[in-house]
Amino acid sequence: MDEGDRPTDGDESADRDERNRSESATAHDGGGGVSDELEDEASDGAGGDAPDTEPEPGSRPEAEQSGEPDRADAHDGASHGADAHDGASHGADSHDEAPRDGEDIATKAGLGSTRSSDSDPDESFLYRFRHDREGALMWIREMLSSVAVVLLVGLLLFGVSGVWPPMVAVESGSMEPNMQVGDLVFVTEPGRLAPDAAENGVGVVTHEVGQEVDYRTFGSYGSVMIYTPPGRTGSPIIHRARFHVTEGENWYDRADDRYHNAVDCESLANCPAPHDGYITLGDNNGAYDQASGLSPPVRAEWVNGVARVRVPYLGYIRLVATGQVELNEAIARTVGSSLSPASSGFSAAG
Repeated sequence: MDEGDRPTDGDESADRDERNRSESATAHDGGGGVSDELEDEASDGAGGDAPDTEPEPGSRPEAEQSGEPDRADAHDGASHGADAHDGASHGADSHDEAPRDGEDIATKAGLGSTRSSDSDPDESFLYRFRHDREGALMWIREMLSSVAVVLLVGLLLFGVSGVWPPMVAVESGSMEPNMQVGDLVFVTEPGRLAPDAAENGVGVVTHEVGQEVDYRTFGSYGSVMIYTPPGRTGSPIIHRARFHVTEGENWYDRADDRYHNAVDCESLANCPAPHDGYITLGDNNGAYDQASGLSPPVRAEWVNGVARVRVPYLGYIRLVATGQVELNEAIARTVGSSLSPASSGFSAAG
């Protein structure tokens, strides 16, 4: 055979390409017989007309690059079938790594942030602090919340009363039976919430005026006030205002002789009155504060507040905390198994 009649390498390559295309077409047709209409429908279902030329080596179909396996390739024989199978396997292996089309990317991001927050020791501690039902964190949380509630209540009471502290504890029995040792008394600043019968700037109604207008507080006529005379180093005094005197007044005739043992003004302490003020008395005491020398007539500026409401026993918390009352004594008084002797002096509130 002459060299001119010998097929060239290009002709052989062309023949092989033609045979490959024929074999591929035969495999695509399933070995005999898929009609052109079915081919068109299959091509339309796969997203359009099939390309006329075979993709270049190393390139992937557009549908495969977007993460979707080509349905038409799933039916191909030989190389196309293997590519589809490899793509499906790759998609299955990478299911947890890359979201499929239609999957919420934000959800993936949220799951990732949750996992990272679970591993964050600070957020984990905060979660346990808020949700633990036992252990040290639970006790710390409950203690802090209790303190916060007490402070909040104190601030609310301060807003109403206008004086700090807004509540005082009764330390002695000088106001019994109308106030008991360990009572917690709510106090308002002078002049606040004053009744109509109080014709003064401190909002105090005296026992004398209370009898006339039928004004009662804590089991008797008149107001109970908290005051601190000059030079006093102890707790303030909480006693009832009996009547008001003016400077130089001889108040001996106005006084109830049950609460002094004087025979005239000269033998009665603080008589005549050295200045304007209130004559005061503890409900359980046998002498006026001014007759016993506990205090001169109480000036308006000495008044710390006016008692409004008492809460039994809660004052023991303060008294025990400040060491004024022993815990066993407070428990005994609370349950009524023992009683301390009543004070003959004054009732103090701290």
